[in-house]
Amino acid sequence: MASTPPPEQFPLSHAKHVKGTRYMAREKVLQILAATADGETAWDVVFPHIFERQFTFETVNPPEDQKRILRPEEVRDLEADVPIDWSQEDREYAIQVVRAARDQQEEATALINRYTENWELDRIAFMDRMLMHLAIAECRACSDIPLKVTINEVIELAKRYSTDRSGTFINGILDAIIKELKGAGKIFKTGRGLVE
Repeated sequence: MASTPPPEQFPLSHAKHVKGTRYMAREKVLQILAATADGETAWDVVFPHIFERQFTFETVNPPEDQKRILRPEEVRDLEADVPIDWSQEDREYAIQVVRAARDQQEEATALINRYTENWELDRIAFMDRMLMHLAIAECRACSDIPLKVTINEVIELAKRYSTDRSGTFINGILDAIIKELKGAGKIFKTGRGLVE
């Protein structure tokens, strides 16, 4: 009689670690925003799953703050077998931007809608909208990150997560939104080379 193999433990690989980067943190923030866009799951429930890779699918009746979100096969698809070593700075950045996106969601949505009013909403890729929310939140919440860096990084993420034309589209819309926010005094940049 064959014995059943022991249940797999996650992460699958304990030997390999990846050092987190700001780009990776930004990518995780995008994934958190996309996962919470429907408003059904709070960001603080999703955050440990996506950013810290703390999965709860072995828990039979998890407490509300540890809701089961992913199935084991979904975790494998996310390459969750590679733990990420985050710096405190990148962890704080991610929390700051996710909170800003949550707190400014209505205003950011109104801005995006206004500057895309000539576009049919169903023709705008979901990820394009999430990328613009990410960019607006980062521009407003992170006074030490240059606007050009935010836009360039969001365009890079668009190449991976959205359509071929997304970068140009997002760049044009964000340019108009950022001009409005700067004109209204809602974007503050401090530090050497950041004050315009």
